[in-house]
Amino acid sequence: MITVEQHLDRILAAVAPLPPRALPLAQALGCVLAQDVAATVAVPPFDNSAMDGYAVQAADVTSANETAPVRLQVVGDLPAGSAERPPVAPGTAVRIMTGAPMPPGADAVVPVEATDQVAGPGEGARLPQVVQIRQPAGLGAHVRRAAGDVAPGTVVLRAGTRLRARDLSTAASTGHGTLLVHPPVRVGVLSTGSELVAPGEPLAHGQIPDSNETLVAGMVRESGAVPVVLGAVVDDVAALRARLTENLGRVDAIVTTGGVSAGAYDVVKEVLAPLGEVSFERVAMQPGKPQGFGVLARPDGGPGVPMFCLPGNPVSVFVSFQVFVHPALQRMRALVADAGPRPTTDAVAATGWRCPAGRRQFMPVAVEEVRDGELRVRPATAGGSGSHLVASLARADALAVVDADVEAVAEGDVVRVMMVP
Repeated sequence: MITVEQHLDRILAAVAPLPPRALPLAQALGCVLAQDVAATVAVPPFDNSAMDGYAVQAADVTSANETAPVRLQVVGDLPAGSAERPPVAPGTAVRIMTGAPMPPGADAVVPVEATDQVAGPGEGARLPQVVQIRQPAGLGAHVRRAAGDVAPGTVVLRAGTRLRARDLSTAASTGHGTLLVHPPVRVGVLSTGSELVAPGEPLAHGQIPDSNETLVAGMVRESGAVPVVLGAVVDDVAALRARLTENLGRVDAIVTTGGVSAGAYDVVKEVLAPLGEVSFERVAMQPGKPQGFGVLARPDGGPGVPMFCLPGNPVSVFVSFQVFVHPALQRMRALVADAGPRPTTDAVAATGWRCPAGRRQFMPVAVEEVRDGELRVRPATAGGSGSHLVASLARADALAVVDADVEAVAEGDVVRVMMVP
């Protein structure tokens, strides 16, 4: 057997970030930026009003107060988005809305609340001939200056940023409609086994629901990638070979479940092992000992397609994905800092359990409580870490990682736990 680290190292050495591609902003959420982004336009792009009110010359309203308001002739109306440019001469004002460009000659804005024009219901569209200003406005009052936030040429986003909604807003406001990013990783999800039936369908004797397709597709999405469901395949060499061949050109990676052990009907191993591109190993872990990995050539000559061949039992699938597939997908997404083992933290075992000899155990555990800052966990199932205990998997908040030389965990022992989505 090889160690967990040896298998993971081999995987990470074989995968690389996807080549950058320009994507529209609406498709770039969660992607990693491939180059710095500099503003191509100023923010704001022009002097504009920060308030609904009246654009004036500040010198006209210096003496304005409640008992002696200043009367100004209203010579124009500027809603946001208007291209009009009515000039403001001494003794005049222009009604202006928030975000509208400042008109020529105006150097301040008086909020509408400081005038006699606070409109009642249905009165907002009526433009007065004269406005009474009841408060002074200093030079530049309530005016947003052009480039007051960002000037053209300023770097606003750095390469390597995992793009959030607010990053995309920044890109849009600084003049960008597309960004050069490492695109989403498309992951083909393929489960094998003649015993599998679609979830919710009636079961004949010897059949089981195909929970692996749902499980893997969900974990792919939780890892920030895009699942491409390729469907289940019966234990038939020709059928599996055909399914792989027809889909190699449409995905960036493939995850299969089942068919990797030493049984008479383990078709994944039978199809892929002779090609020499995918190797099958026994990894010193429990659950998840049989593993396969390799890179298949694309029919179009593009970048190779990493192939993750996981065991068929659902708990083995869950553990194998968290330990091996998730880190690889982060590297393919260009999240290099996350392309390694998930971080662990210490916890106290609320009850004891047995461990397999000579293999690292990944025990699904539930977080029982946090007491005085101490995390306490217990096995998520009464049956231990059996790879078939899928119905109890929903209770697992983490995986307790127990080294291969530990024969048993006792109540009160400190254990490492890997938190999972």
